[in-house]
Amino acid sequence: MRTEPPPTTTTDGGRLAAERAGAAADETLEDYTLRFAPRSYRRWTPMVVATTALGGIAYMADFSIGAGIGLTHGTGNALAAILLAAVVIFVTGFPLAYYGARYNIDLDLITRGSGFGYYGSVLTSVIFASFTFIFFALEGSIMAQGLKLGLGLPLWLGYLVSTLMVIPLVVYGMKALSKLQVWTTPVWLLLMVGPLVYLVASDPGTVDRFLSYGGSDGGGGMSTGQVLLGAGVCLSLIAQIGEQIDYLRFMPPKTAANRRAWWTAVVMAGPGWVVLGALKQAIGVFLAVYVLAAAGPTAATEPIRQFTGAFDAMMPSWLVVPLAVALVVISQIKINVTNAYSGSLAWTNSFTRVTRHYPGRMVFVLVNLAFALILMEADMFSFLNSILGFYSNCAIAWIVTVATDIMVNKYLLKLSPQAPEFRRGMLHPVNPVGLVSFVAASGLSIAMYFHALGDTLQPYSPVAAALIAFVLTPLTAALTGGRYYLRRTTDGIDAPHLDADGNPSAATYECHVCRQEFERPDLAACLTHDAVVCSLCLSTDKVGDHVLPAASVGG
Repeated sequence: MRTEPPPTTTTDGGRLAAERAGAAADETLEDYTLRFAPRSYRRWTPMVVATTALGGIAYMADFSIGAGIGLTHGTGNALAAILLAAVVIFVTGFPLAYYGARYNIDLDLITRGSGFGYYGSVLTSVIFASFTFIFFALEGSIMAQGLKLGLGLPLWLGYLVSTLMVIPLVVYGMKALSKLQVWTTPVWLLLMVGPLVYLVASDPGTVDRFLSYGGSDGGGGMSTGQVLLGAGVCLSLIAQIGEQIDYLRFMPPKTAANRRAWWTAVVMAGPGWVVLGALKQAIGVFLAVYVLAAAGPTAATEPIRQFTGAFDAMMPSWLVVPLAVALVVISQIKINVTNAYSGSLAWTNSFTRVTRHYPGRMVFVLVNLAFALILMEADMFSFLNSILGFYSNCAIAWIVTVATDIMVNKYLLKLSPQAPEFRRGMLHPVNPVGLVSFVAASGLSIAMYFHALGDTLQPYSPVAAALIAFVLTPLTAALTGGRYYLRRTTDGIDAPHLDADGNPSAATYECHVCRQEFERPDLAACLTHDAVVCSLCLSTDKVGDHVLPAASVGG
């Protein structure tokens, strides 16, 4: 690609794209919402990125999820369900985390080139956005319960407070969130782990009661059906890897000097999030059994009740409620800034591709918060497990499809291009590999979940979602011969996409539409000018002035 100065004139389509791209010029606010995260912005060490990413899993929902499963199915079934779900989440999360960190793109951009196509991944972006506001509502509900107990605020007001307080924190993206997560994590860990250690050390009988608890269903023993039902609820968290990648995309380049720290950070903050998540779920079962007699089965699933009961055993009564409320508030802030942030990225991605108009990330911060507030005011906490059990089928189908495309289609069968692609013009609008697998897996598993195929098969819906996606993804790729991954194989720029270490190139060029400097992976040649154009200006080009034509292999 020739790199002489771009022309000074643009077509009408170019002006339209430039105007729409102007909203994204301040990346302090926009945080590379729709594009590759450039090396010039990624100044954090691997451990700072990992700590920031792990701060986002400080949510209290795990305690509620574990408690709900344990009180219903018993400790043995609950622990088996938690372990099974954790293994699935770790295995599927690893390739996604690696791609996000290695190539500095978020999960939507990964999904585009891993079986779904440029417009096909809009469907999964909406599913991920739904994940963020469902869990924002869940965490906001837990915080409102804490504010009601500690300050006497009515729940409706607590829901509003928990929603509005995150707006100032989420405005400035990664720069602000990294500081928040790093400074609050030690306090959060101390408040969470301290009560558990004290109870186990001071009263070993609590462990025996925990291990022997049989559940409200009266079975008492191990049951495959109950394990799978519990695992289905836990697997609703499989989409959490998307939020982890929203941070991991800011990893520094992987080099020989930082190789060990880089891999440690990726594994720990990528699929490794589920280790802490599973431990929190198990703790939730333990605390629910501990407070069950005093609190009753409904209140025992509320984290604020669990921790007031635990703190009450180890400290003066006047400290109990303030510390429990502090734990809940810190946890809610840590996770819900992440939910609001990741949701804004997902909604903006979807909206911009469909409408070719970029309204700015902050618009969708408010949209996501509005959806979450509606769910809270509708008392979604009271039917939590039903929501999560249904949602998990969609999430499992999506994540397993993308993970399978990376692991099997890219590396084993070589049917999918190994390097990720996300730019308009380079991808087909829709790729049947991902869409067929996802629709079939989610549709059939949802039908099973709602007993459409009989009561016997109902507990197996999450297993069906995973297996169907795992089988159909390589099968569809083989049947189509991998023809629908790339619309063209060259982007018209002669400079290499990767540097000598295999990292995205840091070479910069000026986009001739918006006049901003961008690094090599974010650009493609322009159809109508002897110049280059950035991925966002391609996305907002309504008349296709800049989009390269389709080309055969080598074209």
